[in-house]
Amino acid sequence: MSEQFSTARRLTRKKPSKLSWTIVFRRLHKKGQTEEAAKKRTRRTVKAQRAVVGATLDSIKAKKNQKPEVRASLRQAAAAKSKDEKKAAQEKKKAEMSKVKAAQKGNVSKQQMKGAAPKVQAKSR
Repeated sequence: MSEQFSTARRLTRKKPSKLSWTIVFRRLHKKGQTEEAAKKRTRRTVKAQRAVVGATLDSIKAKKNQKPEVRASLRQAAAAKSKDEKKAAQEKKKAEMSKVKAAQKGNVSKQQMKGAAPKVQAKSR
């Protein structure tokens, strides 16, 4: 009888988790579990500060403990310094370009200025 019963349910494609007498149902609804296992505890990662290449841990902590105003002023000073360096490099480049232009008189294209070979003129015309 039980074989017919289970066969009928399988053939009508009943979900085993819906039938109260199946193992799947019993597992889902926590039936027949005698001992209750305690929840597994997950370990939380502990964050630790470490030194980075070029900066010791002490220097990192010192920067972290600085007041925001001091850090902002240092940042502005560094930005101004880099701007000045960039400006000087640009002026130097401009001076070199003006020298090159003075050396080459007449209309010269950018490709010729870079050193490209001149175009070959047609001889048949």
